[in-house]
Amino acid sequence: MLSGKPFELVCPAGALPALKAAVDNGADCVYTGFKDNTNARNFVGLNFDDAQMREGIRYAHARRAKVLLALNTYPQVDTWSRWTAAVDKAADFGIDAVILADPGLMEYARAKHPQLRLHLSVQGSATSYEAINFYREQFGIQRAVLPRVLALAQVEQVVNNTQAEIEVFGFGGLCVMVEGRCALSAYVTGESPNTAGVCSPGKAVRWEQTGQGMEARLNGMLIDRFAEGEKAGYPTLCKGRFEANDETYYALEEPTSLNSMELLPRLIEIGVKAIKIEGRQRSPAYVAQVTRVWRAAIDAALREKREFTVRDSWMAELNKVSEGNMHTLGAYYRPWK
Repeated sequence: MLSGKPFELVCPAGALPALKAAVDNGADCVYTGFKDNTNARNFVGLNFDDAQMREGIRYAHARRAKVLLALNTYPQVDTWSRWTAAVDKAADFGIDAVILADPGLMEYARAKHPQLRLHLSVQGSATSYEAINFYREQFGIQRAVLPRVLALAQVEQVVNNTQAEIEVFGFGGLCVMVEGRCALSAYVTGESPNTAGVCSPGKAVRWEQTGQGMEARLNGMLIDRFAEGEKAGYPTLCKGRFEANDETYYALEEPTSLNSMELLPRLIEIGVKAIKIEGRQRSPAYVAQVTRVWRAAIDAALREKREFTVRDSWMAELNKVSEGNMHTLGAYYRPWK
Protein backbone atom coordinates (compact mmCIF):
# COMPACT_ATOMS: atom_id res chain seq x y z
CA MET A 1 0.00 0.00 0.00
CA LEU A 2 1.32 3.40 -0.95
CA SER A 3 1.62 5.94 1.81
CA GLY A 4 -1.42 8.17 2.07
CA LYS A 5 -1.56 11.96 2.20
CA PRO A 6 -3.48 13.97 4.81
CA PHE A 7 -6.02 15.06 2.20
CA GLU A 8 -6.30 13.20 -1.10
CA LEU A 9 -7.54 14.29 -4.53
CA VAL A 10 -9.44 11.40 -6.12
CA CYS A 11 -9.98 11.77 -9.88
CA PRO A 12 -11.93 9.87 -12.54
CA ALA A 13 -10.27 7.57 -15.05
CA GLY A 14 -12.77 6.30 -17.59
CA ALA A 15 -9.98 4.91 -19.76
CA LEU A 16 -6.19 4.77 -19.86
CA PRO A 17 -5.67 8.24 -21.44
CA ALA A 18 -7.81 9.80 -18.70
CA LEU A 19 -5.89 7.91 -16.02
CA LYS A 20 -2.61 9.28 -17.34
CA ALA A 21 -4.09 12.79 -17.59
CA ALA A 22 -5.22 12.65 -13.96
CA VAL A 23 -1.91 11.32 -12.64
CA ASP A 24 0.15 13.78 -14.71
CA ASN A 25 -1.87 16.71 -13.39
CA GLY A 26 -1.64 15.90 -9.71
CA ALA A 27 -4.23 13.28 -8.71
CA ASP A 28 -3.36 11.36 -5.54
CA CYS A 29 -5.78 8.58 -6.54
CA VAL A 30 -7.66 7.60 -9.68
CA TYR A 31 -10.78 5.45 -9.76
CA THR A 32 -11.47 3.04 -12.60
CA GLY A 33 -13.67 0.15 -13.69
CA PHE A 34 -13.58 -3.01 -15.78
CA LYS A 35 -15.34 -3.26 -19.14
CA ASP A 36 -18.56 -4.78 -17.83
CA ASN A 37 -21.49 -4.13 -15.50
CA THR A 38 -19.45 -4.63 -12.34
CA ASN A 39 -19.08 -0.83 -12.32
CA ALA A 40 -21.64 1.97 -12.53
CA ARG A 41 -20.23 3.57 -15.69
CA ASN A 42 -20.71 0.64 -18.06
CA PHE A 43 -20.69 2.68 -21.29
CA VAL A 44 -19.31 1.47 -24.63
CA GLY A 45 -15.78 2.80 -25.11
CA LEU A 46 -15.13 3.34 -21.40
CA ASN A 47 -13.22 1.38 -18.80
CA PHE A 48 -10.33 -1.08 -18.80
CA ASP A 49 -9.55 -4.55 -20.04
CA ASP A 50 -6.98 -6.57 -18.11
CA ALA A 51 -3.95 -5.34 -20.07
CA GLN A 52 -5.03 -1.70 -19.80
CA MET A 53 -5.65 -2.08 -16.07
CA ARG A 54 -2.19 -3.52 -15.48
CA GLU A 55 -0.63 -0.69 -17.49
CA GLY A 56 -2.68 1.91 -15.63
CA ILE A 57 -1.58 0.53 -12.27
CA ARG A 58 2.05 0.47 -13.39
CA TYR A 59 1.85 4.06 -14.66
CA ALA A 60 0.15 5.38 -11.52
CA HIS A 61 2.36 3.54 -9.04
CA ALA A 62 5.51 4.72 -10.82
CA ARG A 63 4.32 8.26 -10.08
CA ARG A 64 3.22 7.64 -6.48
CA ALA A 65 -0.50 7.64 -7.23
CA LYS A 66 -3.06 5.06 -6.11
CA VAL A 67 -5.54 3.15 -8.26
CA LEU A 68 -9.01 2.44 -6.87
CA LEU A 69 -11.33 -0.03 -8.60
CA ALA A 70 -15.07 0.60 -8.67
CA LEU A 71 -17.03 -2.65 -8.27
CA ASN A 72 -19.99 -0.60 -7.16
CA THR A 73 -23.00 -2.34 -8.68
CA TYR A 74 -25.09 -5.14 -7.21
CA PRO A 75 -24.45 -8.68 -8.52
CA GLN A 76 -27.33 -11.01 -9.31
CA VAL A 77 -27.48 -14.71 -8.48
CA ASP A 78 -26.80 -15.92 -12.02
CA THR A 79 -23.84 -13.54 -12.53
CA TRP A 80 -22.27 -13.64 -9.06
CA SER A 81 -19.04 -15.16 -10.40
CA ARG A 82 -18.39 -12.09 -12.58
CA TRP A 83 -18.14 -9.87 -9.51
CA THR A 84 -16.06 -12.30 -7.46
CA ALA A 85 -13.69 -12.75 -10.40
CA ALA A 86 -13.30 -8.95 -10.53
CA VAL A 87 -12.38 -8.90 -6.83
CA ASP A 88 -9.85 -11.67 -7.44
CA LYS A 89 -8.28 -9.73 -10.31
CA ALA A 90 -8.11 -6.58 -8.21
CA ALA A 91 -6.12 -8.43 -5.58
CA ASP A 92 -3.90 -10.10 -8.18
CA PHE A 93 -3.20 -6.87 -10.08
CA GLY A 94 -2.23 -4.90 -6.98
CA ILE A 95 -5.17 -2.48 -6.89
CA ASP A 96 -4.85 -0.14 -3.89
CA ALA A 97 -8.53 -0.36 -2.88
CA VAL A 98 -11.81 -1.74 -4.16
CA ILE A 99 -14.94 0.44 -3.97
CA LEU A 100 -17.92 -1.79 -3.12
CA ALA A 101 -21.65 -1.37 -2.54
CA ASP A 102 -22.89 -4.94 -2.12
CA PRO A 103 -22.46 -6.47 1.39
CA GLY A 104 -22.18 -10.00 -0.01
CA LEU A 105 -19.27 -8.94 -2.17
CA MET A 106 -17.67 -7.21 0.81
CA GLU A 107 -17.88 -10.46 2.76
CA TYR A 108 -16.33 -12.37 -0.15
CA ALA A 109 -13.48 -9.87 -0.50
CA ARG A 110 -12.75 -9.86 3.22
CA ALA A 111 -12.71 -13.66 3.45
CA LYS A 112 -10.79 -14.37 0.25
CA HIS A 113 -8.41 -11.41 0.21
CA PRO A 114 -8.01 -10.06 3.76
CA GLN A 115 -5.11 -7.84 2.66
CA LEU A 116 -7.31 -6.01 0.11
CA ARG A 117 -8.38 -2.54 1.21
CA LEU A 118 -12.15 -1.97 0.95
CA HIS A 119 -14.00 1.32 0.45
CA LEU A 120 -17.76 1.77 0.74
CA SER A 121 -19.14 3.18 -2.50
CA VAL A 122 -21.55 6.09 -2.65
CA GLN A 123 -23.85 3.47 -4.24
CA GLY A 124 -24.09 1.91 -0.77
CA SER A 125 -26.23 4.91 0.26
CA ALA A 126 -24.69 5.20 3.73
CA THR A 127 -25.73 8.64 4.99
CA SER A 128 -25.14 8.16 8.74
CA TYR A 129 -22.21 7.18 10.92
CA GLU A 130 -24.26 4.27 12.26
CA ALA A 131 -24.46 2.79 8.76
CA ILE A 132 -20.78 3.38 8.08
CA ASN A 133 -19.78 1.85 11.41
CA PHE A 134 -21.87 -1.21 10.59
CA TYR A 135 -19.93 -1.72 7.35
CA ARG A 136 -16.65 -1.11 9.14
CA GLU A 137 -17.37 -3.58 11.94
CA GLN A 138 -18.91 -6.28 9.78
CA PHE A 139 -16.76 -6.08 6.65
CA GLY A 140 -13.65 -4.07 7.50
CA ILE A 141 -14.50 -1.04 5.37
CA GLN A 142 -11.70 1.52 5.74
CA ARG A 143 -13.21 4.45 3.81
CA ALA A 144 -16.75 5.55 2.96
CA VAL A 145 -17.82 7.83 0.11
CA LEU A 146 -20.73 9.99 1.27
CA PRO A 147 -23.76 10.58 -0.97
CA ARG A 148 -24.29 14.13 -2.18
CA VAL A 149 -27.30 14.73 0.08
CA LEU A 150 -25.64 15.77 3.35
CA ALA A 151 -25.17 19.29 4.68
CA LEU A 152 -21.67 20.22 5.83
CA ALA A 153 -22.71 19.95 9.49
CA GLN A 154 -23.95 16.42 8.82
CA VAL A 155 -20.66 15.52 7.15
CA GLU A 156 -18.85 16.75 10.25
CA GLN A 157 -21.07 14.66 12.49
CA VAL A 158 -20.25 11.56 10.46
CA VAL A 159 -16.50 12.26 10.60
CA ASN A 160 -16.62 12.77 14.37
CA ASN A 161 -18.36 9.47 15.01
CA THR A 162 -16.51 6.92 12.90
CA GLN A 163 -12.97 5.65 12.56
CA ALA A 164 -13.52 5.05 8.85
CA GLU A 165 -11.97 7.60 6.51
CA ILE A 166 -14.55 9.85 4.85
CA GLU A 167 -14.48 10.86 1.19
CA VAL A 168 -16.82 13.48 -0.24
CA PHE A 169 -17.67 14.73 -3.73
CA GLY A 170 -16.08 18.03 -4.68
CA PHE A 171 -16.85 18.71 -8.32
CA GLY A 172 -18.98 17.35 -11.14
CA GLY A 173 -22.49 16.17 -11.84
CA LEU A 174 -25.24 16.12 -9.26
CA CYS A 175 -27.97 13.58 -8.70
CA VAL A 176 -31.44 14.28 -7.33
CA MET A 177 -31.67 10.75 -5.97
CA VAL A 178 -29.89 9.14 -3.04
CA GLU A 179 -27.17 7.28 -4.89
CA GLY A 180 -27.78 3.56 -5.11
CA ARG A 181 -31.54 3.91 -4.93
CA CYS A 182 -32.46 5.49 -8.29
CA ALA A 183 -35.25 3.75 -10.21
CA LEU A 184 -35.87 6.38 -12.91
CA SER A 185 -33.72 4.81 -15.62
CA ALA A 186 -35.14 1.37 -14.84
CA TYR A 187 -38.66 2.80 -15.12
CA VAL A 188 -38.03 3.89 -18.71
CA THR A 189 -35.55 1.28 -19.98
CA GLY A 190 -36.28 -1.79 -17.87
CA GLU A 191 -32.65 -1.97 -16.74
CA SER A 192 -31.56 -0.79 -13.32
CA PRO A 193 -28.34 1.27 -13.27
CA ASN A 194 -27.55 -0.45 -9.98
CA THR A 195 -27.26 -3.85 -11.69
CA ALA A 196 -26.73 -3.09 -15.39
CA GLY A 197 -24.09 -0.53 -14.48
CA VAL A 198 -25.34 2.39 -16.54
CA CYS A 199 -27.98 5.08 -16.30
CA SER A 200 -29.63 5.62 -19.70
CA PRO A 201 -27.85 2.79 -21.57
CA GLY A 202 -26.60 3.77 -25.01
CA LYS A 203 -28.75 1.18 -26.79
CA ALA A 204 -31.88 3.01 -25.54
CA VAL A 205 -30.71 6.48 -26.60
CA ARG A 206 -31.83 8.10 -29.86
CA TRP A 207 -31.46 11.59 -31.34
CA GLU A 208 -33.70 12.67 -34.21
CA GLN A 209 -33.89 15.91 -36.14
CA THR A 210 -37.53 16.97 -36.49
CA GLY A 211 -39.40 20.03 -37.62
CA GLN A 212 -39.57 21.15 -34.01
CA GLY A 213 -35.86 20.68 -33.30
CA MET A 214 -33.42 17.97 -32.29
CA GLU A 215 -35.28 15.44 -30.12
CA ALA A 216 -33.51 13.24 -27.58
CA ARG A 217 -35.35 10.06 -26.60
CA LEU A 218 -34.74 7.31 -24.09
CA ASN A 219 -36.36 4.00 -25.07
CA GLY A 220 -38.82 6.02 -27.17
CA MET A 221 -39.70 8.53 -24.42
CA LEU A 222 -39.09 12.16 -25.34
CA ILE A 223 -36.62 13.53 -22.79
CA ASP A 224 -35.72 16.87 -24.35
CA ARG A 225 -35.99 18.96 -27.51
CA PHE A 226 -33.21 21.31 -28.58
CA ALA A 227 -33.47 24.39 -30.77
CA GLU A 228 -31.16 24.95 -33.73
CA GLY A 229 -27.66 25.71 -32.47
CA GLU A 230 -28.44 24.51 -28.94
CA LYS A 231 -26.15 21.80 -27.59
CA ALA A 232 -28.03 18.49 -27.47
CA GLY A 233 -27.38 16.81 -24.13
CA TYR A 234 -27.41 13.12 -23.29
CA PRO A 235 -30.97 12.03 -22.44
CA THR A 236 -31.17 11.11 -18.77
CA LEU A 237 -34.64 11.24 -17.29
CA CYS A 238 -33.75 13.33 -14.25
CA LYS A 239 -32.21 16.07 -16.43
CA GLY A 240 -34.90 16.25 -19.09
CA ARG A 241 -37.17 19.21 -19.87
CA PHE A 242 -40.83 18.36 -19.45
CA GLU A 243 -44.15 20.10 -19.69
CA ALA A 244 -45.70 20.67 -16.26
CA ASN A 245 -48.52 23.07 -15.48
CA ASP A 246 -48.38 24.42 -19.04
CA GLU A 247 -44.69 25.26 -18.72
CA THR A 248 -41.71 23.42 -20.22
CA TYR A 249 -38.65 23.36 -17.98
CA TYR A 250 -36.21 21.15 -16.07
CA ALA A 251 -38.88 19.75 -13.78
CA LEU A 252 -36.62 17.39 -11.81
CA GLU A 253 -33.10 18.78 -11.93
CA GLU A 254 -31.56 21.75 -13.71
CA PRO A 255 -28.14 21.03 -15.21
CA THR A 256 -25.47 22.47 -12.94
CA SER A 257 -22.18 21.27 -11.46
CA LEU A 258 -21.42 20.72 -7.81
CA ASN A 259 -18.43 22.84 -6.83
CA SER A 260 -17.36 22.78 -3.18
CA MET A 261 -13.97 24.46 -3.67
CA GLU A 262 -14.76 27.32 -1.28
CA LEU A 263 -15.34 24.72 1.46
CA LEU A 264 -11.87 23.18 1.17
CA PRO A 265 -10.40 24.68 4.39
CA ARG A 266 -13.44 23.57 6.37
CA LEU A 267 -13.46 20.07 4.88
CA ILE A 268 -9.79 19.67 5.75
CA GLU A 269 -10.34 21.11 9.24
CA ILE A 270 -13.17 18.73 10.16
CA GLY A 271 -11.12 15.72 9.11
CA VAL A 272 -12.44 14.68 5.70
CA LYS A 273 -9.80 12.41 4.16
CA ALA A 274 -10.41 12.82 0.43
CA ILE A 275 -12.33 14.82 -2.14
CA LYS A 276 -13.67 13.20 -5.28
CA ILE A 277 -14.07 14.58 -8.79
CA GLU A 278 -17.02 13.07 -10.68
CA GLY A 279 -16.75 12.23 -14.38
CA ARG A 280 -15.48 8.84 -15.55
CA GLN A 281 -17.58 9.37 -18.68
CA ARG A 282 -15.79 12.66 -19.46
CA SER A 283 -12.82 13.20 -21.79
CA PRO A 284 -9.11 13.11 -20.88
CA ALA A 285 -9.00 16.86 -21.59
CA TYR A 286 -11.74 17.43 -18.99
CA VAL A 287 -9.91 15.24 -16.48
CA ALA A 288 -6.63 17.08 -17.03
CA GLN A 289 -8.20 20.51 -16.72
CA VAL A 290 -10.25 19.80 -13.60
CA THR A 291 -7.47 17.85 -11.88
CA ARG A 292 -4.95 20.63 -12.48
CA VAL A 293 -7.24 23.27 -10.99
CA TRP A 294 -8.19 21.20 -7.95
CA ARG A 295 -4.56 20.23 -7.30
CA ALA A 296 -3.65 23.91 -7.14
CA ALA A 297 -6.64 24.70 -4.92
CA ILE A 298 -5.98 21.88 -2.45
CA ASP A 299 -2.30 22.77 -2.17
CA ALA A 300 -3.26 26.40 -1.51
CA ALA A 301 -5.88 25.40 1.09
CA LEU A 302 -3.38 23.19 2.94
CA ARG A 303 -0.85 26.01 2.89
CA GLU A 304 -3.11 28.99 3.59
CA LYS A 305 -5.73 27.33 5.81
CA ARG A 306 -8.35 29.93 6.83
CA GLU A 307 -6.73 32.58 4.65
CA PHE A 308 -7.60 30.53 1.59
CA THR A 309 -9.60 32.21 -1.18
CA VAL A 310 -10.85 30.76 -4.46
CA ARG A 311 -8.94 32.32 -7.38
CA ASP A 312 -10.87 33.79 -10.29
CA SER A 313 -8.60 31.92 -12.70
CA TRP A 314 -9.62 28.59 -11.18
CA MET A 315 -13.30 29.39 -11.52
CA ALA A 316 -12.82 30.52 -15.10
CA GLU A 317 -11.32 27.15 -15.96
CA LEU A 318 -14.06 25.20 -14.18
CA ASN A 319 -16.77 27.30 -15.82
CA LYS A 320 -15.65 25.94 -19.18
CA VAL A 321 -16.56 22.39 -18.20
CA SER A 322 -19.48 22.88 -15.81
CA GLU A 323 -22.93 21.55 -16.65
CA GLY A 324 -25.09 24.46 -17.76
CA ASN A 325 -22.10 26.74 -17.04
CA MET A 326 -23.37 26.95 -13.45
CA HIS A 327 -22.03 25.93 -10.04
CA THR A 328 -23.76 25.06 -6.79
CA LEU A 329 -22.80 23.97 -3.28
CA GLY A 330 -25.71 21.54 -3.47
CA ALA A 331 -26.73 20.04 -0.16
CA TYR A 332 -23.51 21.17 1.56
CA TYR A 333 -25.04 24.61 2.11
CA ARG A 334 -28.11 24.23 4.29
CA PRO A 335 -27.72 26.81 7.09
CA TRP A 336 -30.54 25.36 9.16
CA LYS A 337 -28.49 22.17 9.54
